[in-house]
Amino acid sequence: MSFGDPNPNPNPNNPYGQQPGQPPQGQPGYGYPQQQPPQGQPGYGYPQQPPQGQPGYGYPPQAPGTLQANNGYINVPVLGTVQVASMGRRLGARALDGVIIGVLYAILSAIGVAGAMGAAKDIENCGSSLDPGYQACVNDASGSVIATMFGMIAIFGLITLLYEWLMISLLGQTLGKMALGLKVVKENTGMNPGLGSGFIRWIIPIVGVFLCYIGALLVYLSPFFDNSGKLQGWHDRAAGTLVVKK
Repeated sequence: MSFGDPNPNPNPNNPYGQQPGQPPQGQPGYGYPQQQPPQGQPGYGYPQQPPQGQPGYGYPPQAPGTLQANNGYINVPVLGTVQVASMGRRLGARALDGVIIGVLYAILSAIGVAGAMGAAKDIENCGSSLDPGYQACVNDASGSVIATMFGMIAIFGLITLLYEWLMISLLGQTLGKMALGLKVVKENTGMNPGLGSGFIRWIIPIVGVFLCYIGALLVYLSPFFDNSGKLQGWHDRAAGTLVVKK
């Protein structure tokens, strides 16, 4: 090399004028660790985790009590995906329960009528109205007739209570619902309603009975008015229950 050479690079094969083994400025060196990506940005080529509180892509969660595209199926805890009972089956089960209770009422009514007729004969056996003990005899016989009538009413109410309330509370089914494969469950747990919810579900139609049965009829038909697709009647909404196909 001569003095005054404008090219101070002693190696003509090294156009960058850098020491051997050093990468060009502004480019990452081969075999050297590169800079970490900025904080908050994922590295290239690595799968990203979904944000906390959000489901993974392609796996939407099914919240309990959520209908699946209004196709008549609903996700219930413990039970999984079950079908909401149709109104045809529900009314059919109600009709079967009415027949069963009606037969029991008929049997008890026959017993009550027989008791009332016996009390009426006692009135006839009281003798003449001129007898000193006649009035007391009539009063006793009349009291027996009244007691028989109120006793039958109480028995009828007790049968209805035990049949509807206890069976729904503890089993989730009456005989009619068993026959048609239906079951009443708690919407938020999937379990049997229990005594509290079962009583609420039972008492609401009973209150409607005192309105010339019109109120009870409206309660039983109220699932038709449910726009949620769950076919919950007013008594089901109050008790937090669903009627599903078992």
